[in-house]
Amino acid sequence: MPVVSAKRMLTDAATHGYAIGAFNVTNIIQMEAVIEAAAARRAPLIVQTSVTPTKFLRPEVIAAAFRAMAETLPIPACLHLDHCDDVEFCKRCADVGYTNVMYDGSKLEFEENIRLTREVVEYCHGRGDITVEGELGTVSGVEDQVRVAETEAELCDPARSLEFVERSGVDLFAPAIGTAHGVYTTENPKIDFDRFEKIQEIVNGRGIVAPLIVHGGTGLKPEVVKRLVALGGAKFNVSTDLKYALIDAIYEYISTHRNEYNPGKIDVAAKRAVIERVDYWIDLLGCGGRAEGSGAIQPPFQ
Repeated sequence: MPVVSAKRMLTDAATHGYAIGAFNVTNIIQMEAVIEAAAARRAPLIVQTSVTPTKFLRPEVIAAAFRAMAETLPIPACLHLDHCDDVEFCKRCADVGYTNVMYDGSKLEFEENIRLTREVVEYCHGRGDITVEGELGTVSGVEDQVRVAETEAELCDPARSLEFVERSGVDLFAPAIGTAHGVYTTENPKIDFDRFEKIQEIVNGRGIVAPLIVHGGTGLKPEVVKRLVALGGAKFNVSTDLKYALIDAIYEYISTHRNEYNPGKIDVAAKRAVIERVDYWIDLLGCGGRAEGSGAIQPPFQ
């Protein structure tokens, strides 16, 4: 199946009550692990990179590696730029092969958020099948370059959600509902399920306009994840969980093989650990075996 945009997959997920894992990767080993795990489970896949590792590795390199791995897969796959507040960098990533980008104007005033998000949308749509995610409200926590204190976080106003989606033209919508980046500091984070349900009804109640995105998946209890999926969450971002798996596996391997200097074996251990976590999320989100029916094979985006 071909490399595709995210909206094609997520519309099917939102329609049929499952969600797709959007896995943040920071290096090629993680990317290989995520892709191999999804292919083995025939799960549609979103590979995503945040701005810091994208700039470090260069978007041209990431996009080339992704396409080399993904173009012959038996599953639809998307490459997504996450939480970018730089319009020009969004455009650069679209130019070099990303099939979805997120312009994050959530810290801006409402009108400015719409204006700049719209600029990214128009540019990406003008280049073909490249879709755009936008955010309203701010998600607390730390993830790479994203740092928002809990006191600074602001939940999405349901009354303005449809206006934002329609005026910005976004294909995917990430409303802030109380989830957080990084590791949750409380056992039971205050997720506003009622707000999420209301936003889903307002935006997608008469047909899927912009599938809803959940940021801050790591650390949520399984019952919370399943409830958000049932309420319309179509894409779950998973980042911290994969970082922990990668680093813990490397640390454990080096600690128990201190006199061995074989990077390849370290890579194998790290890859195995990441695959295990991706398998967990595929089971939890219910996207295993959904590749053929994901709606990915469609005419090019217009």
